[in-house]
Amino acid sequence: MCGIFAVFGDKDCLEKRQKYYEASKTLRHRGPDWNGIYIDDKNGAVVCHERLSIIDVEHGAQPIYDGQDKNYVLSVNGEIYNHKLLKENFLESNYEFQSNSDCEVILHLYKEFGNSLVNMLDGIFCFVLYDRHRNNFLVARDPIGVNPLYMATVGDSIAFASEMKALLSWNPDAEISLFPPGHCMESDRNLIRYYNPTWINDTIPDRYLNYSERESCDIVRNSLIESVDKRLMSDVPFGVLLSGGLDSSLVSSIAVDLINKRGGTQFGNKVHSFSIGLKGAPDLKYAKIVAEHLDTIHHEINFTVEEGIDAIRDVIYHLETYDTTTIRASTPMFLISRKIKAMGIKMVLSGEGADEIHGGYLYFHNAPSDDIFHKECCKRVKNLHYFDCLRANKSTMAWGLEVRVPFLDKKFIRNTITITPKQKMGIDNDKGINKIEKYIVRRAFDEDVCGKKYLPDEILWRQKEQFSDGVGYNWVDSLKEKCETIISDEEFSKATELYPHNTPKTKEQFHYRNIFDTLFPKCEKSVQYWVPNTDWQGVKSDPSGRAQQIHDKCDEKL
Repeated sequence: MCGIFAVFGDKDCLEKRQKYYEASKTLRHRGPDWNGIYIDDKNGAVVCHERLSIIDVEHGAQPIYDGQDKNYVLSVNGEIYNHKLLKENFLESNYEFQSNSDCEVILHLYKEFGNSLVNMLDGIFCFVLYDRHRNNFLVARDPIGVNPLYMATVGDSIAFASEMKALLSWNPDAEISLFPPGHCMESDRNLIRYYNPTWINDTIPDRYLNYSERESCDIVRNSLIESVDKRLMSDVPFGVLLSGGLDSSLVSSIAVDLINKRGGTQFGNKVHSFSIGLKGAPDLKYAKIVAEHLDTIHHEINFTVEEGIDAIRDVIYHLETYDTTTIRASTPMFLISRKIKAMGIKMVLSGEGADEIHGGYLYFHNAPSDDIFHKECCKRVKNLHYFDCLRANKSTMAWGLEVRVPFLDKKFIRNTITITPKQKMGIDNDKGINKIEKYIVRRAFDEDVCGKKYLPDEILWRQKEQFSDGVGYNWVDSLKEKCETIISDEEFSKATELYPHNTPKTKEQFHYRNIFDTLFPKCEKSVQYWVPNTDWQGVKSDPSGRAQQIHDKCDEKL
């Protein structure tokens, strides 16, 4: 991953070079390894890059140019997993590549295919490509929004950046908005949706994937293994985030199995796994069980409530959000990322996305029908860029650590999102009973089905535990208590007056909003709140999983 910042239509660019440099520098945590800046003063074009080197560490500097004349300029934040196939099938004989970077392929594909190249890419990405001949730019964001991207306009100028702070540094009066996932834009400034599967519009399928349970299991398992496999592409040491929950444990197990089959990596024969929690946290117990089963080099990191609370302002600065559950979950992820980077690891695999695709949150047990269940899954996947994608990317990139998320592979989503809700929840047609959330994912990796012991049964069939709960129940409880002491009743009574948009409903929300508005004034519309679907009977609004009745340790106070 990296940090990108670009401006088009800004006059007297050369005179403002220091200003652009300072704006790009606000992203240096995303790219601590090198930086570059390109300016075309004639056309008012600026392309900046802050690099985190993962592939072709020695030669992959950015911006990337097509040659000495620099007619085409490219800055990418991403990983293109099918770059070798694209070179071999479309470009190998016609173009001389300057590096082994996976991103350079975008530049040459543009010459051949224009903006249609975005549909050819398999990966996670945001990029800015400048065509000096045509005075044209092409900007694009990956289908799900795993990588962040924002845009802003001031007068005739338009700017793009990985994080809002760069745009505010460029111009504090900039009108900032999210660049939507699955879209691209050229110099006419029209947003074009290039990723348009049927589920993106909440369309109920003509028929769900009407496979037998065994066939659905094979689809889930094979698709996920393929997704993990392509994400092992790395020229630097990497590890796995292991919470001890189903999703991260499956990703870890598959990664270890694939690496063992390859005889290890250039960095060693064992995988490093990382977990974090308060002392005695549920996740730490289960992560240790998984690590022992997989024989990883396991690192258990403890934090205290005080350390977490101390980090809240930094978390909001890096995350650029005031959403409650995102901040709760991001804080331990932010803390563990710092430790991981200090150990020399530059990339990790993580388990985000499974709950959205397969209805894994506990409130999904209350879905009134299959069609409503499916629509809720579609909604959650479409909004991931506000929540789990943002959390995973920015919590790790705050320390120059890259995260990869196999469940959000484009092919995995296509193959599994329309699996029948009854199979996702393991509903017994005769008895109408929900067996367990994400049943089909669990069953796909059950030894009885696949013939291999990917995980111990106590992990494979462990109830969903949201990360902010799993790191220790006292974490969320203490946050709420602390905010009660920080925000007075008198202050809270002014919530609607101060914040008419997304008005805070709790003192915890009010505290986060105060910090956010200090750091990012007039940017409140870039954020949404993650709330369970309270239109469903019996669903509580607090984002903690413990708020739902089905949780083994349901807390009625939440």
